Order: sequence, then C-alpha cells, then structure tokens
Amino acid sequence: MGASRSSGLADALGGDEGAGGPPREGAGGVPEESPESAGEPMCAEPAPDSGAELLAALLDGMDAALCAFDAGGVVTHWNREAERILGWSAQEAVGRTGFAGWAVRRADAHEVQGRLMAAMDAPGRQVHEFALLRKDGSRVLVRTQSARVLGADGKPAGVYCAFGEVHAQIDLERAIALSEALLEDASWGVVLVDVDLRPTVVNAYASRALGGGRTTLLGRPLGELVVQGVEELEAALQHVLAEGAPGAPAELWVTLRTAEGERRRCWRSGFLRLASPLAEEPVPLGVGWLFRDVTAVKLAQQEADRLRFRTGQLHRAARTASECADPMEAVTSLLDFALAGFADHVLLDVTQGERLVRTAATPTDAPGPCLLVAGGSIPVRYGPGHPALQAVERTGSVRTSAGAGDTADAATAWAAERRWPKDVTHALSTVLRSRGRTLGVLTFLRAANRTAFERPDTAYAETVAARVAGAVDLARVVGAGE
Repeated sequence: MGASRSSGLADALGGDEGAGGPPREGAGGVPEESPESAGEPMCAEPAPDSGAELLAALLDGMDAALCAFDAGGVVTHWNREAERILGWSAQEAVGRTGFAGWAVRRADAHEVQGRLMAAMDAPGRQVHEFALLRKDGSRVLVRTQSARVLGADGKPAGVYCAFGEVHAQIDLERAIALSEALLEDASWGVVLVDVDLRPTVVNAYASRALGGGRTTLLGRPLGELVVQGVEELEAALQHVLAEGAPGAPAELWVTLRTAEGERRRCWRSGFLRLASPLAEEPVPLGVGWLFRDVTAVKLAQQEADRLRFRTGQLHRAARTASECADPMEAVTSLLDFALAGFADHVLLDVTQGERLVRTAATPTDAPGPCLLVAGGSIPVRYGPGHPALQAVERTGSVRTSAGAGDTADAATAWAAERRWPKDVTHALSTVLRSRGRTLGVLTFLRAANRTAFERPDTAYAETVAARVAGAVDLARVVGAGE
C-alpha cells in the first residue's frame, strides 16, 4: 500500500491522538501517571502510524478486493486484490474522484457512482454488478457489496466497497451450495471424519444408515457404531489421510449395532482427503466419506450368482447320473455335485420297514466324497424329536442350528447328541418322496464357519432330494426285479 493510502488509514484511525493530546484519565477521572512518575519500566510506545500500518497490512491480506470513498466520492483506500483484478495500483487509485474515465467507462460512470454512493443513505449492505475497466482497457464484470461508513459523530462519512470477479463469486456460491446440499439430505451418505477418525459432520442419509441422530453420532469412535467391518473402514480412512483418495469406489460389508439388533449392510464408498485451503502446504483436516447402501442390490446379485451356480451343478449332476449303470452310484454322484458350495456333510438315510438306515454319507472327520456305507446298511439311533424324524413325520423339511451363544464344547455336545460330526452347527433335513411314498430322509450339514440354512437353501435341498428319491426308488425297483 502506498503512502497516500496509509495516510488515509491513519486519519480514519485517529492517528493524531498521542503525544500532543491531553493526558488520559484513569478511574474516577484521575489522570494516569506517566511512566516517569510511576517509577516502573514500560515498553516503548508504538509509532504513531503503527495502527495505520497494521490496518494496511490487514486490507492487503484480504481475499476480496476492497476500496473506500469519502463523503465526496474520493477514493481513500485500495488494497492489493483490487490492484490484481483491475491493474491499477494504490498510488494510481487513491485520491481520484469516482471511477469515471479510468475504472469505468464515462458513459456508465454516473450510474455506477450513484449506486455506490447511495449506500451512504441506506443501512446494511447493497449488492450490485458492474462492468469495470482494467488498466489495459479490457472489461471485467464484478459483483460489489457496499455499505456506509459512520464517522465519530454517527453520521455517514463515506462508503466502503468489497468486490470480486463475478465468475469467482459464482464458483464460490456453487461450492457453498453444493456443500450445503450434500450435508443436508443428499441421496448419498456424507460423513466428514477428522484425523482421529471420528465423525464431525453427518448428513441425514448417513445418520439413518448408521442408526443414530445427526448430533448423537458426532465425536464417537466408529467402533461404537460398527460391530464388524470397522477395521476395514478405518484402514481405508487412514490410507486416504496418508496417500490420498483411491481411484475407484470400494464396497465395504459391515455389521451395525442398532436398537433392533445387528444388521449386515454393504456400502459402496468413495473417499476424499480434506486439506486446508488457507495453509501454504496441504494440511489434512480429515476425510470426506461418501457412501450409498447397496445391500439389496448386492444380495440380489449374490442370489442370482448362487442360483446360476446351483442350476449348473444340477445340470452337470443329471448328466453324470444318467451315465451310471447303478442307481445308487447315481445317488452319490448327485450328492457330490449338490455339496459344492452348499454344505460340508451330507447323510442319506432310507427307510427299511419302520426304521431309518444309513445308506450313504460323507466322511465325518474330513471333507470327502459321498460314499455308500460299506459292509451293509446300519440302522441309525435317532432320539425322539430328531430333525430327520421330524422331516419324515411332516413330509417336509426341517432347519435347525446350535444356539448362537453356545460355547465350542456346547456346540460339539449338541452335534454329538444328534449323531452328527462334531464340527456341525447347522442342519437341514428334507424327506425323500417318490410315487407317493416316503423313501427316507436327506440331511445336509454345515460347520460353524458357514451361515445357517435359509429358505432358498431349503428349495435347493428339496430339488436335490426329489432327484435322489427317484434314483433310490429306481434302485429298489431294479433290486426287486433281480
């Protein structure tokens, strides 16, 4: 800022009050003692124009262009941003009357000056858009905010005007509008996370997805909200803080703790590293986490993939079974194909009179193919209420699982009581029916590392059981004919 600008600032601050003025009064109207009379050391008094220099430095550091006029329309202040936009230096601008002939075309000068100086007669700020002239003769459209400056007597003493290029203002307004829209009720969840990985801002979508209020979620560790999957989520956030945003969205499976219980969800997530725009070097402020719940879509895809795989397995099983001369060999082939991706063990019990007899099974101690029982069929000793017996009685299917909170020993005892391998925690028994008769029961078993059987699993097991029942029935017919 030039000397003319500094002098104007000094006048505005009242820089002439100092050595030549009357002594200052203390409390009760008693003049304050000077440093000499007080006998105490004091710091040197600042230079009379230090306030003006400070104000000049503050004005020059502003991001917005600023100029000021006195009551007569003379330019009294002009900062560096105004010089950058229009090209006129403070020495060239301060002291001119209005913008006519240098910063505004003469044809527009009267209107522009009138609208700017009208702020002296109105409280608050007034916003206008003008076309100003740069020093090189080109024009630039600016948006101005002007307001009156009151003197010591409370009367209007001038006008200050802050302005910026319209496109820059519009970009800023768009950025603010976008951030407000995202942080209100966007169709994506938006969470701002600080460097300690704690939420600082949560929009409405995210609060619903996380199962809490927009304010109750703030500042809480993510581990309090996410039961499973929090390690993957925090690892992704830490990676963004250290390395920057990944190139593509990531799909994260998490289990949430809610008032209704635990819910498993899939979030398609994108991440942005947030850095301060005011620092000379990028200083991380945290991470912007944007996500959308795609659980329904992913489950539908998984179900479609599962159905496609199982249909393919049944097709291959049917082709293989058709080449088997022995119907019971066809049964074991069918069960081998059915087990893939579906269960860990399978048991085939057929009826002989009123008893169930073990006919084929997979190994109990390790994974392996389904084999016919060697050395003759063995009657099974199922206790009352056994799922296999229930399936026969109901002529349908029965699903069961060990208790969710059971210990390993309790789960082992649960399986042993039902005559199943010790690692079993989930079972599905379905009846074998052919030509209106019950021929036995087929039981699929899963270990603890798998999920429990669900309704779609029951439909698949019943399809397999129908094919197995046909082969078992054929084996009996062939055996009776021989």
